[in-house]
Amino acid sequence: MSEVTAPATVYTTNFCGYCVRAKRLLEKREVAYIEINIADDDAARRELIGRTGLRTLPQIFIGDTFVGGADELAALDRAGGLMPLVLASGA
Repeated sequence: MSEVTAPATVYTTNFCGYCVRAKRLLEKREVAYIEINIADDDAARRELIGRTGLRTLPQIFIGDTFVGGADELAALDRAGGLMPLVLASGA
């Protein structure tokens, strides 16, 4: 079985407005993403904290580049940096 790839990875949890906002922006820009819901997944939560040192959600990666949360994703998009980063990710 091959691993699913997408330009973006979004770590989320249930009932998170910021998570919804981040996913909507990616969908608006037609950026495919993998959603990892850590609500009931302790291993994924530990992996995320190990990658970023943060516990807040969402946490968004474009390729291997850590973007941050929903506000940082929106700021990157407003600055014109989102799509070039997506294209550079090669996924």
